[in-house]
Amino acid sequence: MKAFVTGGAGFIGSHLVDKLILRGDEVTVYDNLSSGDTKYIKHHLGDPRFKFIKADLLDLETIKKEIKNHDVVFHIAANPYVRLGETQTRLDLEQGTIATYNILEAMRINNIKKIVFSSSSVVYAETPPIDIPETYGPTLPISLYGAGKLGGEGLISSFCGTFGFQAWIYRFANVVGTRGTHGVIVDFIAKLEKNSRELEILGDGNQQKPYLYVTELVEGILFGFEHSNEQINLFNLSVDSNTTVRHIAEMVVEEMKLKNVKFKYTGGKRGWAGDVPRFQLSTAKMKKLGWQANLSSDGAVRKAIKEILSSF
Repeated sequence: MKAFVTGGAGFIGSHLVDKLILRGDEVTVYDNLSSGDTKYIKHHLGDPRFKFIKADLLDLETIKKEIKNHDVVFHIAANPYVRLGETQTRLDLEQGTIATYNILEAMRINNIKKIVFSSSSVVYAETPPIDIPETYGPTLPISLYGAGKLGGEGLISSFCGTFGFQAWIYRFANVVGTRGTHGVIVDFIAKLEKNSRELEILGDGNQQKPYLYVTELVEGILFGFEHSNEQINLFNLSVDSNTTVRHIAEMVVEEMKLKNVKFKYTGGKRGWAGDVPRFQLSTAKMKKLGWQANLSSDGAVRKAIKEILSSF
């Protein structure tokens, strides 16, 4: 298989590239390095099955040229910093919706029919206290990041219906692990490196979400791709457990071997505007297909903390 991976030098994308190369696939990484880093893919440089292109997804002409002769597109690239939407309101429109359109249009022109898309649980927005199935609706995101992901899903669905594409759309839980560059774990460690006596926690600390370890996420992506064959294959990728922000703070303090750290809460149920304070995704559909994660939410967080600390 010849795979075109957008965002392949980033957190999730680079782990996907590792797995594809290990399987024996040919891989082209297309990344503007706005949040990715070549250090995550440098071990593949020189491999004849691997190619790296530094370019932007807003450059349609370059995409059309470089995407030729691939079998499948893994569209992982996106703005990873959800909070930036508060101050940069075009960011998720461009890096989410328009970038996805450019990928789809380049695929159409080059007669590439298969796309695997990294969406997000944020498309569901605020939901009742149930395990949310893929059929839940209406999907009314409360962040611009969520709007960009939902816009991408809509475009993919329409290209499937209009041009005969086949798609695998994954709505991710919170993803953690080595090479992570942002998120609550990185934030807490950075804060405690500066001040080991006090830790600021956004919101009230009761935000409660499922966390999925990154290499298990990649396994789920590829398992679903290989074991489902509808025109549009939509899956949640998550775990059945969850972790509170307060407990993440406690685990970080414990792993850093700190004592008497004072937790200082900014207050309110949200960490920031557009934050979904609580959700739980149903994993029934992936389980029925034959896949589930091995690590619990707490286990994924604990493993990620250890790995991220080792890189500080």
